[in-house]
This record gives sequence, structure tokens and C-alpha cells, in this order.
Amino acid sequence: MSGNTASSKNQQLREMISGPDLNFLMESHNALSAKIAEQAGFSGLWASGLTISAALGLSDRNEASWTQVLDVVEFMTDHVNIPVLLDGDTGFGNYHNVIRLVKKLSQKHVSGVCLEDKIFPKMNSFLGESQKLADIDDFCSKIKAAKDTQLDDDFTVIARTEALISGLGMSEALKRAEHYRQAGADAILIHSKSDNADEILTFSAEWACRGPLVIVPTKYYSTPTEIFQQARISTIIWANHSLRSSIVAMRETTRHIFENQSISHIEQDIATLEDVFALTNEVNANLADKLYKAG
Repeated sequence: MSGNTASSKNQQLREMISGPDLNFLMESHNALSAKIAEQAGFSGLWASGLTISAALGLSDRNEASWTQVLDVVEFMTDHVNIPVLLDGDTGFGNYHNVIRLVKKLSQKHVSGVCLEDKIFPKMNSFLGESQKLADIDDFCSKIKAAKDTQLDDDFTVIARTEALISGLGMSEALKRAEHYRQAGADAILIHSKSDNADEILTFSAEWACRGPLVIVPTKYYSTPTEIFQQARISTIIWANHSLRSSIVAMRETTRHIFENQSISHIEQDIATLEDVFALTNEVNANLADKLYKAG
């Protein structure tokens, strides 16, 4: 991939995050799910720490190293023509680790990273109660390090505060978000595990468009999208739904095959081999055969 193409993807993500319209990022956990999301029409992808870890059979507690995560994400960026935003958890350590992470992300054409203000190793936001958050100044040092390290001006750094998740309240969430904005974050991700959007909408009103605002409505999914548009939310991340839907489909198919000892009744309900080939690099492999195969 050329540097200009990578820069173009970075610019696309920056415009999505900072533009006036509500935009959407779809979760992907491997190159195949990334391609499916691109073909569905999405303009950007969320490389989810939860779903990448789950696809590897690991918990969302930084059991997968950042290099293992990046190996997966590199296949994604190679396979699609839309930008990828990495769920960078806590940055996998302190600002030294963030410097290394952002340098490698920039080199491998990842268009941005989201860092959260929890303690490494992190635990998934929907597990446990009152998770401890990082010191504000310590987290700001990660944001500054990320911005100073990025190799392209359009690389996007999003600061995610877990203050509402951890039960610290609205004032703490707003205070942290403002510190992170001043430290150089390109956008704020405000996270909530409430089953309604009330505290997200309150935060948005108090935030008063000081900078782009990103949300992840995994728990408050019943809120109409128009409400978020009216609240001037920048971006919505559908954070885990590709993986979760695939679990249901795989479980049903494998159960049917086991119970019936036959595939005859499920063949019409699953993807064809031709569909699989079309989603992979088979087209380019055939082109290479025509160009380079001896004889």
C-alpha cells in the first residue's frame, strides 16, 4: 500500500470523526469480517479489543499482547480500502508503550487509536464494579505521547473515559474529558453501561460540542439513532455485533450437523464456496497466476 493511500484513509477517518454528520464504525475482528463490513457500506471499522481477543479464545483482559492484536489488524488494513480505528485499550502500559504502539500503528496503516483511562491490564467495561481509573495526569501523558509520535497529521487519537462506567459521576467524566481534550485528544469517547441513554445525553449537553464525541450504545441499543444525531454526537461504534452474530450462526450450524450427521439440509442456508473465494484474496491470486505462472 502506498503512503498516499494510507494518508487518504487517515484523512477519511478524521473527516468522519470531526465532520458535522453522524457517522458509524462497524466492529471487525479479522480480515473477513472487515471485508463484509466494507461491502455492507460502512465507511470505517472498529478493530475491537473484545472481539479480537474473543476470536483468539482469550478474555478481554489484555491476555492478547499488543503485537498479537496488531498482527490481526494488519490483515484487516491490507484487505479493505476503508480506515481502521484500533481499540487500543489502555495503550498496553504507560506512555513508553504508547509511543511504541502508535509508531507501529502508523507504519502499518492503521488510521487511529482509542485509548481508555483504566489501569493496565484492563478488564472489560461490563465486568465488575467500580473499576479503578488512571490518574488524570498519567493518562494525559499517554495522549500527548501518542500525538507527538504519530507519523501523519491526520492520524486520530480518541480518549475514552470510563468515569460513568466506574460510577464516578458526571462531574468527574466531564472533568476528565476536558483534561484529555486539552492534552490533545482529537475526540472524546464517553462510555456508559446504563440501559438507557440519559447520562450520555446529559454528558453531551454539558460537553457543548467542545470537541467530537463518540459513543458505544451496546447497552442502550433501543435509543433511536435520531436522538444521537440531535444531540450532535459525532460517531457511533457498533462494537461487537459482527462477532456476536457469527457465534449464533456457527453454533446453530454445528449443532445441526452434529445432530443430523448430514449437511444436506443446511447447505442452502450458508455461504457458498464461491462467496468465500470472493471475500478473500483469490481474485488477486488468479491474476498473479496469469501474470507469473510458468508455462
